Amino acid sequence: MYILGIESSCDETSMSIIKNGREEIATVISSQIDIHKEYGGVVPEIASRNHVKNVTIVLEECLEKANMTMDDIDAIAITYGPGLIGSLLVGLEAAKTLAFLYNKPLIPVHHIAGHIYANSLVSELEFPLLALVVSGGHTEIIKMTDHYKFEKLGGTLDDAIGECYDKVARVLDLEYPGGPKLDKMAHEGYPNYKLPVPLNDDSYNFSFSGLKSAVINLVHNEEQRGNEIDKTDLAASFQKVAVESIIIKMEKAIKENDIKMVIVAGGVAANSAIREEMTKLCEREKVKLSIPDFKYCTDNGAMIGAAGYYAYLDGREADLKLNSVSQDKLA
Repeated sequence: MYILGIESSCDETSMSIIKNGREEIATVISSQIDIHKEYGGVVPEIASRNHVKNVTIVLEECLEKANMTMDDIDAIAITYGPGLIGSLLVGLEAAKTLAFLYNKPLIPVHHIAGHIYANSLVSELEFPLLALVVSGGHTEIIKMTDHYKFEKLGGTLDDAIGECYDKVARVLDLEYPGGPKLDKMAHEGYPNYKLPVPLNDDSYNFSFSGLKSAVINLVHNEEQRGNEIDKTDLAASFQKVAVESIIIKMEKAIKENDIKMVIVAGGVAANSAIREEMTKLCEREKVKLSIPDFKYCTDNGAMIGAAGYYAYLDGREADLKLNSVSQDKLA
């Protein structure tokens, strides 16, 4: 079964053709990073305008790359939310138009479900499992007992970890997107600055706004004293605490839930420290670990096509009244 996955929730216009939820046939991604770089972040109006410009080009390139036509496609999977509403609507209208013209099933896919199912492109999912979702907009622990059965164990109470990384990167004067640059800088320094581990309690929840504020206050106080901040050391100190807070919660979740597998999902799954520490944790706890290839960490149509296959098997089909939503819970 061939699924055309369409993703446009933020600033990437991406389409992919996925076979049976596991095999990537072709993927095309049109990124807007260079456009938004001068603004220090994604500008929603500019993002949606560029999706309009790119969506048909991406479709044509994807079909050409796969040497297929729309007649070869069995269903169309689309990110309906959450995300930037203007960006989402461009992808959704493209998907609805294609579904109508070619009489194909329209499958709604939650953006986070897409990130989770990016792992099915590299590993067969084994249940029950825990999914650690870490991205610019989300930090959640999701338990799955079967395909498309999601239970949220905990999540961030304020900032997502990716958002926190980007805000701290600005404090360190790193160019957008700052998260990957901060990760690289952290490996050049030592964690000499003392920062608090946020929300170190018995819940499965996270909090990163206090950590962000602690970094800002530390920099401000040091400048007031006339001391120069060692940016590499501060990056190392921040990353050590941010990742430690993730590992503490995941260790608790692994110990308290009878699981076979842990998967990491979302853009921050590309972070080297999270990959390293999650590998150590799963080796200690003797559970399988799946982390997607770097190309599947950021937003892409392949993850939507993979999730769309399992959503279709679960009977999730929408009509042409389907609308986009900027906020929506997975579980």
